[in-house]
Amino acid sequence: MKKEEQMGIVVEAEGETAKVRATRHGDCKNCGACPGDDAMLVEARNQVGAKPGQRVAFIIPEVNMLQAAFTVYMLPLFAMAFGAAAGWYLAQQVGSQSVVMYQIAGAVIAFMLSLVYIKLYDRHARKSEKMQPYITKIL
Repeated sequence: MKKEEQMGIVVEAEGETAKVRATRHGDCKNCGACPGDDAMLVEARNQVGAKPGQRVAFIIPEVNMLQAAFTVYMLPLFAMAFGAAAGWYLAQQVGSQSVVMYQIAGAVIAFMLSLVYIKLYDRHARKSEKMQPYITKIL
């Protein structure tokens, strides 16, 4: 996938990571999910040794954005649909008259499980070097 370089200013540097304040990408402005329009704070790998106050170029691999968007937005929807179908099936097997309650319960449980998965995925993404943004050069 194409990688787009973005620019920002290092706010904090510690070890091999740095916090970079950058203007939001065009896609971010269209989304509006995050608070504020002006800037975002990105934690990036700092292999070039950038120090606070320096202007840097960094890359956020787009494959990560697509994976994250699918995981955060689509997985809960699919999980709820699956949970509702599982609730319907379970109600049929038990012979219950309140099928809708089983469907609602199944959708809610599946939704909660998808949130747990998203939290675990976020932890994994933060630890994985290939999924993290990285500073390419000091400007």
